[in-house]
Amino acid sequence: MNTLFDKKESWGKSKRKGQQDKALVEMVKLGYEKSVSVKKMLDANNINPANIKSREDLECLPVTSREKLVEMEQQNPPYAGLENPDIQIDRVFTSPGPVYEPHLSETDYLWARAFFAAGIGTKDIALNAFSYHLVAAGLTFHSGLRRVGATVVPSGASSSQIQVQLIKDLKVTAYVGTPSFLKTIIDKSKEMGFDFRKDFLVKKACFAAEPLLPDLRRSFEKEYGIDTYQMYGATEVGDVGYECSEKKGWHICEETIVEIVDPATGKNVPEGELGEVVVTRLNNIFFLLRFGTGDLSRLITETCPCGRTSYRLAGIAGRVGDAVKVRGLFIAPSQIKMLQAKFNNLPLQVVVSRTGHEDVLKLRIEKISPEIGNAPWEENFKKIFREICTVGINNLEYLSAGEIKPEEKLVVDQRKW
Repeated sequence: MNTLFDKKESWGKSKRKGQQDKALVEMVKLGYEKSVSVKKMLDANNINPANIKSREDLECLPVTSREKLVEMEQQNPPYAGLENPDIQIDRVFTSPGPVYEPHLSETDYLWARAFFAAGIGTKDIALNAFSYHLVAAGLTFHSGLRRVGATVVPSGASSSQIQVQLIKDLKVTAYVGTPSFLKTIIDKSKEMGFDFRKDFLVKKACFAAEPLLPDLRRSFEKEYGIDTYQMYGATEVGDVGYECSEKKGWHICEETIVEIVDPATGKNVPEGELGEVVVTRLNNIFFLLRFGTGDLSRLITETCPCGRTSYRLAGIAGRVGDAVKVRGLFIAPSQIKMLQAKFNNLPLQVVVSRTGHEDVLKLRIEKISPEIGNAPWEENFKKIFREICTVGINNLEYLSAGEIKPEEKLVVDQRKW
């Protein structure tokens, strides 16, 4: 290992905890002084910021869910009063809700650890197929790739045909994006007359934003000779974990404190048990303490054979609550309620399924007025849905009035992982 962060990755666990506890104390102290929301939260819970001395002390603070963060930002836009007003923000990202996130810092190691662990470096040309528009993914993955010295092809959300052309012409060696889109690119290359394994140089792939299913991973590695790695994070807190070559769990990034908690109580569960992943990213810009990701996992505390000493997450076992991730982006009931309000409280329901390796998003809509379902109405509805939820609709299903019962969920996930 020879990068700036290697030494930290092999720190003894007590040294790592000491460094993180020190950074946490500084973050809470500064947050209490600079953030109106942090001060309000601590005061409301009768918590003296000086009493937060270690990660164990975080348990006395409430967990902030994504739904709660959306509500806080609506009440106190744009950053819910969690920002440090003394620091100039270089860029702002958004995610559905909407949620606005100030970019943490150009000096942050965002995603660089993951790319280094995947063996990506100065000899690689990496295709970054995440969007560069509004959301954090494209630019933050780009920065991480540059941090390890890779040349980046910022292909973003270009069509699969364009991606194939870029991979061929630029001799791309690494792919960064979702697994389903890489499968789409490979299928498109076959349609164009190429043999992906023989004709192209892609030998590494780093995936985020959606699960990497075992059969798809086997296909990438056995059929196409692509070494695959999973990365895990959230727009609100950045990168959280990543796979090393051992692929026995996701190493937790040094800049984050991860707790596994009981979703009902917010208290840490016993070591090794399943619970909600709650993240505090140590920084001096955005004081989001104990962010509840809504994902379920457990901690692996044994040292990894790769030599890294950080704890690991044992993958994602499911979701807490009703928010559902579709094609890498969350759709939450709060967004659907917002959509309903724009269409005269239109009864509707989102149904998410999966065909092959692709998420399919269907809207069930009651025809409560004659214009619902005609071409202009559909076009407008799809436009506003994308504005609110970011993702596009695959299918619309029209129902008679009264078919969607009030007690039914607004977002239904029918996928089986």
